[in-house]
Amino acid sequence: MQKRDWTDGHVERWKPVLPELDPDVEGAVTRMNKLSVHLRRVREQSLVDFALDRQEFDTLHKLAGRGGKAAPSDLAADLDLAPASVTGRLDALERRGFVRRTPSVTDRRRVDVELTDEGRSTWIGAMEFLGNEEDRLLGVLAKDERALLNDMLRRIMVVAEDKGGAGWD
Repeated sequence: MQKRDWTDGHVERWKPVLPELDPDVEGAVTRMNKLSVHLRRVREQSLVDFALDRQEFDTLHKLAGRGGKAAPSDLAADLDLAPASVTGRLDALERRGFVRRTPSVTDRRRVDVELTDEGRSTWIGAMEFLGNEEDRLLGVLAKDERALLNDMLRRIMVVAEDKGGAGWD
């Protein structure tokens, strides 16, 4: 017999109230929501453990995603922020030793922002904390099951993104 989770009881409670309720749809959506909340809590704990606030992590993450070096304007675009907001974030990260600003090699009026070794190791540590939990959770599935789950979620997201409401980075 398969183990039960909290959602099984949730679906059982609601089925008599809403007889037309599709238990598979309700179960899948409820589990995805609960999993999302769980992973968000793990991510937030990783930020606490690495003494990062969400804005700092997001900025380091976007910078790392550009190979560890970017113009502030590129980071502003990636973060969907005004350039002045990014300047404030970079000031704080620079004070902590996570980034450094250097003159641009292509335009002497600009600066580039680079991750420092400390910034990179802090970002990687926070990422590994969450990644370990993701591996633990999805490790209950065989490799082909993970691929199938990924494909099924992609098909669902294509429909969600088609309405323009679920696209984010």
